This record gives sequence, C-alpha cells and structure tokens, in this order.
Amino acid sequence: MENSRYRWVIVAAGGLLGCVAIGGMFSLPVFLQPIARDTGWSVTGISSAMTVGFLAMACTSMIWGTLSDRFGPLPVVLSGSVVLAASLGLSSLATSLVAFQFMFGLLVGAATAAIFAPMMACVTGWFDTHRSLAVSLVSAGMGMAPMTMSPLAAWLVSNHDWRTSMQIVALVVGAIMIPVSLLVRRAPALESGPSVPSGEAGQAEMSLAQALRSPQFIILLLTNFFCCATHSGPIIHTVSYAVSCGIPLIAAVTIYSVEGLAGMGGRIAFGLLGDRFGAKRVLVLGLLAQAFGALGYVFVRDLAAFYAVAALFGFIYAGTMPLYAVLARENFPLRMMGTVIGGTAMAGSLGMAMGPLAGGLIYDTFAGYAWLYIGSWIMGLGAFLIMMTFRPVPVARTAAAPA
Repeated sequence: MENSRYRWVIVAAGGLLGCVAIGGMFSLPVFLQPIARDTGWSVTGISSAMTVGFLAMACTSMIWGTLSDRFGPLPVVLSGSVVLAASLGLSSLATSLVAFQFMFGLLVGAATAAIFAPMMACVTGWFDTHRSLAVSLVSAGMGMAPMTMSPLAAWLVSNHDWRTSMQIVALVVGAIMIPVSLLVRRAPALESGPSVPSGEAGQAEMSLAQALRSPQFIILLLTNFFCCATHSGPIIHTVSYAVSCGIPLIAAVTIYSVEGLAGMGGRIAFGLLGDRFGAKRVLVLGLLAQAFGALGYVFVRDLAAFYAVAALFGFIYAGTMPLYAVLARENFPLRMMGTVIGGTAMAGSLGMAMGPLAGGLIYDTFAGYAWLYIGSWIMGLGAFLIMMTFRPVPVARTAAAPA
C-alpha cells in the first residue's frame, strides 16, 4: 500500500523535474534578442546553441539511461540537476559566443537529457496498472515548461539584464530540482534483488545486446525519429509562417500557446486511451492523424484556421510521445529500461534537430513554407508505416544463443 501511494510521488517528481529542466533549456528563445543586443553576437550563432543542445541530448540520452539502470535514477537525476543549474549560471558569464554555445548548448543539453530517459524508465517500473496514464502525466509536467518557466524568464529579462536573469533562472532550477530529485526511488521490483519482476518472465533471458539488436527496438527508434522529424519543423516555424501570411507577430505567437495547451489535454487523453485500448493501437492511429495534422497547415491563412489546426496538431503530437516509453516497458526487461528509453530519446532528439534547419532551407529555397508541411506529412506517413510493422516481443521467449 505504501508503494502504491509513493508511485504517485514519483510521477509528481518526474513531472516537476522535467518541467523545470526543459524550461531552463527553452529559456534561450526568450533571452535571444536581449543577448544579441548586449553582446553583438549574431542571432543565428546564439540560437544555434539550441541545435547543439538537441544534439547533446541525443548523444547523452542513452548514456544517462544506462547509468540509471546500473546505479538507480536518484544519482543520475541529482547529477543532472546540479550540472544544469551550474551550466546555466556559467552561461550567464560567457564572454564569447563559442563559450556560450559550449556551456548553454553542450552542457545544458546534456544535463537536460539526464532527466527525461531516467525518469520515464523509473515511472514505468513503478506501475503495472495505469502505466500509460502515469507516463503521460510525467510528460504533461514537462509540457508545462512553456506556460511556467518561459513566462518567468520573460518577466525577469524585462526587469533585469539577461545575465542577471539567467543567473536567477539557474538559482530557481537548483532550488527546485535538487531537493525534488532526492524523492526519486528505484522501482520496488528492482530494489528487491535479482528476481524477475512480475509480467517479465518471457523477457527474463533477453540480454542487453539482444534487446538493442531486436526488431522491436529498431522499430521504436526509427518511428520516434520520423515522428519527431514530423512535428519539429511545424513547431519551430509555424509562428514565422503565420507572420508570412500577414498575421501580426503578437497574434502569431499565441498559436504556439494554443498548440501547447492542446498538447496538455492530448497527453492525458492518449494516456487514458493507451491504458484502455493498448499503447500500440493508439500510437499507430495517433501517428497517422499527426501526419495529416501537419499537412493541414498548408491550407490555412487566417488566425482562426491556424488556431484550429494548432489545437488538433498539438493535441495529437504531444499525446503520442509518452506511448513510446509504455511500449518499451511492455517489451523489454525493467533492468534495461533506462538504456532502451534513452535510445528512443536519442532518436527523437535527432529528429527534433532536423526541424529548424529543414524549415530554414525550405523557406530560403522556395520563399514559402508549403514544402515544409508537405515534407512533414511524408515523414509522418513514414512513422505510421514503420510502426505498423511493430510486433510485441513474444511472451514465451526463450534464451537465444549468443551471437
């Protein structure tokens, strides 16, 4: 009973840690213009720190996940919290663009990755029932970042210079994340020793090498890459697209807010649907709907139409994301969950890194964004078709001979 109650503490801790970590990283767009005005660095150079951050997340997600499998999630998320707060503080002191890109891009990105995969893996281990909902609630907490940390950063930078504002954000990050990370506990099934957790008998003999070579893992990686490549361009470029359609910037920015709010509902709804109808079935349908949601942007020109498509698209793409962790938990042993979810997070981060670059190249080449959304639609159909081939790991799996 105590474990049953404490598992919701783990969910709350994961949501809060994710919200603050992602909010810290995504404070950069808020600080972008003040940094450029103060330092004379190019906007392209400063914003490229985000691309570096996504690549750092991709490169370190699997490492952090593997460390959490070996040592437990607490030391990993605690280390990530300390490094994140410290690197935000150091970024505020940067006197050259290269130093800023290193500290904000590389260090902040790597530290943020220490939260996502370990916490998702930890939460899946605490739940046998309501697993999709639990993972979706953690994801919903992460989705709160644009509605909490971003306004805080905007308020700070309107009252202070960017360096002071970033230092205050670093203090907030440390003051919240370090104590909360101390609440994180390894799943009871793993704490009890080497016995196989319930429901895992069919996967017990699977080695990590077998898991990483399995078609199930490869399909999850490819699907997550194509899924994130589908929505990264529309997320990052839609405000710019709306402005190119004649919508004032102040109104165009609200499209992103509509997308974010709809995404909160999508995470909860897809979690409940995943528990009821199965994560794979809901994910497949969600991926197909996401593809056509991205294509919908091609046909909109006025603000009301943008709102409608943004609400639908945000609801769907945010809802699909937590289901990868659920499928990972259903098909691989709990003892390697950090590594497996870290691998899918790596693929997703690489997909996210494509959006800013692809959208810019398409706009510069065609003087418009239509092909960005058509390309996203094709990527989305690819994710749908790949996921259609997914077959669960056989329950009665026997040990395979080492290769």
